[in-house]
Amino acid sequence: MSTAVIERDLAVREAHSTDASGLRMIPDGVVRPRTAAEVADLLRECTASRTPVTPAGSQTSTTAGSIAESGLLLSLRAMDRVLDLDPAARTVRVEPGALLGDVKRLAAQHGLLLAPDPTSEDWSTVGGAIACNASGARSLRYGATRPHVRALTVALASGELLALRRSALEKNTVGYDMVHDQVDWFVGSEGTLGVVVEAELALLALPARVTGLAMPFAGEAAALAFVVAARESALGPRCLEYFDAQALGITRTAHGDRLAPPGAAALVYVEDAGDEDVDPDAWLALAEAYGALTDEIRVFEGEAALRDARDARHSVPATMNERGARHRAAGGRKVSTDWAVPYRRLAEAAAIARQLADDAGVDQAVLYGHAGNGHPHQNFIARTGDELARIERVVEATLKEVLKMGGTVAAEHGIGKIKRKWLPLQLSPLQIATMRAVKRELDPAGILAPGNVL
Repeated sequence: MSTAVIERDLAVREAHSTDASGLRMIPDGVVRPRTAAEVADLLRECTASRTPVTPAGSQTSTTAGSIAESGLLLSLRAMDRVLDLDPAARTVRVEPGALLGDVKRLAAQHGLLLAPDPTSEDWSTVGGAIACNASGARSLRYGATRPHVRALTVALASGELLALRRSALEKNTVGYDMVHDQVDWFVGSEGTLGVVVEAELALLALPARVTGLAMPFAGEAAALAFVVAARESALGPRCLEYFDAQALGITRTAHGDRLAPPGAAALVYVEDAGDEDVDPDAWLALAEAYGALTDEIRVFEGEAALRDARDARHSVPATMNERGARHRAAGGRKVSTDWAVPYRRLAEAAAIARQLADDAGVDQAVLYGHAGNGHPHQNFIARTGDELARIERVVEATLKEVLKMGGTVAAEHGIGKIKRKWLPLQLSPLQIATMRAVKRELDPAGILAPGNVL
């Protein structure tokens, strides 16, 4: 029998009823286990009683993946220990409730880098990053979370604790490729197939030198053309982040002109990292070739300055979350996209997205994010329920155009509950049926994260 206490107090349930999605769902109870055994015992009992269980970390999900309208909210924040850090093997073992930022800082003390870097790393957990296959600005070089996960311990709905490790084989022809690496079953599964209770993550060597460059432009087209050129250059940036005029306005309010001068209508933030000094002349020449306001380029060197630039970047989604929250009572909220297209087509996709909003009479979204991967964020603010419906029609029309370009409806935030209606736009009935078959095998009672993904 599980020793984890189910808390039914309304105040506790309300404290776990919201995330960054703008939705509010009050669970029937909240459980805050401290051990893997408690999680496993709870899941076994919930399967027997057909009680839904939704795992959650710091509840920073933008897709309502970490809130539950029924059953239990399984908060893993108390399971936050760093179990082992091995500098020689370049690995770290952690519990799912550990904050990414804390683990990154611990690794840095050993000259090592935990690569996954969602902007909310100081608030988001390792378990959440694994559940959503989180990425961030530096994913341009390092990839999303998936390739950095070496091993997982997962509690299945049956109560079984499953220890999984990636194979070191270079060749394997046994069975279907989709079943070879069970670690990948759970990375990105959004809590629907099992609950991660421990993870071993690979670490990289910290680069000897990192320089941030904020490149301002007079317009969006030039800035996005520069992104393509920088991505295809020999300069090898580790991130290429885009800010439109509205996004820059938010950063100026929060951080003054630290990131960009008042005359800039668009900006690309670059990080150049490696073991050799940055070549400023090469970056300046490339920026000049694409019409950057080169006299106003800002340079960020040293941990404090780089953190300042990162905080300026984070002020955009943080501000938009605050703006959206003001309209919840009227049926509104922030509407956030995370579609992506092949990076060379980002300017085309952005122009189409803006035109669709204009045609519908919808206020233009704030556009910012991971342009180097062809992956921007559009943040709309719906002030009423009617406006929300209009914005969602614009988003759906945009997603259909994105898919025609070979894109995706969700590049990093997962599907959750908000985006599941758009899953069939991208996946075939056969693909969805295959996902449902895996779900039935691992969670036959359907208790895990109901409403997420499927």
